[in-house]
Amino acid sequence: MKLRSIALVLAVTTVLAATATAQQRDRSKIDDKYKWKLSDIYASDDAWRAEKDKFAKKIPSYAAYQGTLGQSPAKLLEAADAIFAAQKELYRLYVYASMNADTDTRDAKYEGMRQEMNTLATEFAAATSWMQPEVLALGKEKVDGFLKAEPKLEIYRMTLNDIVRRKAHTGTPGEEKIIADAGLATGGAGSARNIFANADFPYPSARLADGTEVTLNQSAFGVHRASANRADRQLVFEVFFGEIGRYKGTFGALLNAQVQNNLFYMKAQKYGTTLEAASDGPNIPTAVYSALLDGVNENLDSFHRYLKLRARMLGVEQLHYYDLYAPLVGSVNDKYPIEVARKHITASMAPLGADYVAVVNKALDERWIDLYPTEGKRSGAYSNGGAYDVHPFMLLNYNDKYDDMSTLTHELGHTMQSYYSNKTQPFVNAQYPTFVAEVASTFNEALLVDYMLKNVKDRDTRLVILGNYLEGIKGTVFRQTQFAEFELRMHEMAEKGQPLTGDALDKLYLDITRKYYGHDKGVCVVDDVIQHEWAYIPHFYRGYYVYQYATSFTASAALSEKVLAGDKAATKRYRDFLAAGGSKYPIELLKDAGVDMTTSEPLDFTVKKMNRVMDEMEKLLNEKK
Repeated sequence: MKLRSIALVLAVTTVLAATATAQQRDRSKIDDKYKWKLSDIYASDDAWRAEKDKFAKKIPSYAAYQGTLGQSPAKLLEAADAIFAAQKELYRLYVYASMNADTDTRDAKYEGMRQEMNTLATEFAAATSWMQPEVLALGKEKVDGFLKAEPKLEIYRMTLNDIVRRKAHTGTPGEEKIIADAGLATGGAGSARNIFANADFPYPSARLADGTEVTLNQSAFGVHRASANRADRQLVFEVFFGEIGRYKGTFGALLNAQVQNNLFYMKAQKYGTTLEAASDGPNIPTAVYSALLDGVNENLDSFHRYLKLRARMLGVEQLHYYDLYAPLVGSVNDKYPIEVARKHITASMAPLGADYVAVVNKALDERWIDLYPTEGKRSGAYSNGGAYDVHPFMLLNYNDKYDDMSTLTHELGHTMQSYYSNKTQPFVNAQYPTFVAEVASTFNEALLVDYMLKNVKDRDTRLVILGNYLEGIKGTVFRQTQFAEFELRMHEMAEKGQPLTGDALDKLYLDITRKYYGHDKGVCVVDDVIQHEWAYIPHFYRGYYVYQYATSFTASAALSEKVLAGDKAATKRYRDFLAAGGSKYPIELLKDAGVDMTTSEPLDFTVKKMNRVMDEMEKLLNEKK
């Protein structure tokens, strides 16, 4: 059987440093209740080490199952149970090492533990690489017969049928072992980029208008790019991306290495393109990717309307790219400390049921979250549900802003989906597909916006909330599709043998970004220094991941409207979706939930809602005159 990659243990989502903060704290002075309790996974590093060593010693034993799968349904069940139980423990080991490393990226001990797990995962994958070819050798008829004869094999039906479906892309046992052995060698680009960008990069300093000198690391950039002072915004963009541009050769070499890895797997698994290779695993038609790019490009006029609205609210004659994160309404008190945010978040989730809210409170009370930014901590935010028998964990960089409250809501969506899927599904079916991963998170954000608008009467605050919703569409639908187009074109260049140097990536990124933001139409000036922004985006090291932010957002927009309207059947379908894990292919999971991603309806619905929000904002602005 094809075992899931260790990459799937990694965070469900990573929010870029816009949600991070420069106000880093001394970790030793933070109350423990705001730090995740990783001892829930293993009591200590020594306990982790003992389990890791025990796991490593067992790896050779799985060879004993080779050649036995076709002997009887009982033999197939025995092998599947043993190997998937081992993978469950592998995930748990990896999560502990990985999240400790993210707590302080400067700590060589935990980064070393993560590297040990990468090695161990590769060894385990190689030792079990014979499973998929052996299942294929049984043939569909025999597999179906085994499933009928042994009811306990039912939990593996999805996995077994999926192997048969991908027969054309499966090699011999020897070929599959080579592919598995290559995992460690091909996985280094992302790790190297992570360490370079988060720990070793010489981030520059800038002197702000008030005389303050700040070091523009990723966290500080996330704060100061949203400054109310326009000169400061321009300065931090020029200094931050200018410094990144000095290292475009290094960043280009790292990203090229990642793309070449993707090409290796594409060729080894007999796909025509890297997009086909990435889409076939979850069984998503490549037409869904193409339709998203086409659909968003057809709706750029609505995006440009938003950009013009932003320019109006900021009072600038010509919008620049460095204006995209500035506060739309500067006079509003934008303070949401965690206890205030908690009240809003839990109240907003009431439509999903008291039991749902109870689990959210459990996450907040029982240290599932590492809340505040500290020195060396990984930037951004994520949720990790890889420790199947424990509970999900969340990493945040919370700074008491509305965006931070929204980000916490977002990550709780992931956490709740992991919680319910792990609780309901057997391990083999618990990991939900990446394609649906952002549905629950953006669904939660929609609930929060709805709740806040129903309870806030102040005109400026309503403008902030409505503007935040539009920011979500900008960042999740249009920006992520912009990234997706860059990623597709970049891979197409590599597939044609064209070089992916820092200069080539600069040009490609700038051309696409200027198209999306209407640079040539005078909508938003995309200054030359923005050509280096691609090097700032970690998602490009997860092949064809970013487009799923956009598709998930459009799906959740359609689903949340029905739930908020009080449709009990829609609410039940959505709750069933949260618990479904990976028991079906993603397109089918979403159809069951009530949305068809093979049509343009979800995107059309989202753009219509976007325009309705802009209508309301323009009405509020006109009333202020």
